[in-house]
Amino acid sequence: MRKHLVAAVLITVLCLVFALPAVAADRTIRGGIDIWATKADGRTQYSFASEPIPSGFFCSNSAPFTGTVFLKGMPLATGTPGDLGNADTIVQRLDDVAFEKSNVTSTRIQLRALNLVSIAPIKTSCGLYNVKAFLDGDQPVTRMRIVRETPTSGTYSAPLALNVKMVFTPVNDRFARPVALRKSLHFKPAPNARWTSQPPAELLSHTGFVKVDTDGDGVPDTYIEGTTRNFSAAGPNAKSAGGTCHCADDACSEMHCTNGVIMLMVTDQ
Repeated sequence: MRKHLVAAVLITVLCLVFALPAVAADRTIRGGIDIWATKADGRTQYSFASEPIPSGFFCSNSAPFTGTVFLKGMPLATGTPGDLGNADTIVQRLDDVAFEKSNVTSTRIQLRALNLVSIAPIKTSCGLYNVKAFLDGDQPVTRMRIVRETPTSGTYSAPLALNVKMVFTPVNDRFARPVALRKSLHFKPAPNARWTSQPPAELLSHTGFVKVDTDGDGVPDTYIEGTTRNFSAAGPNAKSAGGTCHCADDACSEMHCTNGVIMLMVTDQ
């Protein structure tokens, strides 16, 4: 009888020992990426009304451009075509982090890839131009604050900063050179953005490292750690309508919005 009791105790202890990593894992969010796809529905736009492109930019006698560029996503080039589906934007969480007793933690985040193009050419005094927007060089690092409300979900706050290059390519003059414009954008965190530890099934196929085009030339150049099995910034209702927005300034003249499946840079008209 005593031997059976000792054996039962040992089994219980062993079960607890082997259960500890699982418990710890539940409180830990692994570094990885969140991927987004931008819809061609007219909501993704960048307005030059408040900060016009200067005269002479498109050609020697071009007038200042104060119009709006409507953008859509183009799938990022990856080492194996289709590795990230139709994703055009990647935000990377750079650290493995564990929740504190307060159920709060934070991690560093950085934009790693962006690939947006104009839905239609813009009209300038020098003719029509197609527009492409992608990341420009080293990107700033900001911090994402994550709050756990249930064992599998919660909210997050993620101010973003990015350096973007916009390339304008003439539509009709194939001998004219494209012209480029650089912008630095900063977005305040959106309230009540949701995360879940149960990512959509399609995201789980993107774990592991993925080779991605990070500089907009269409050639995969950098290996990036894949999506995380126990965290998705898409939230529990990734395909639902609505969304959250980040304001670039106090007047909210620039916004960055997400609804779980899209990433937008929007100008409030």
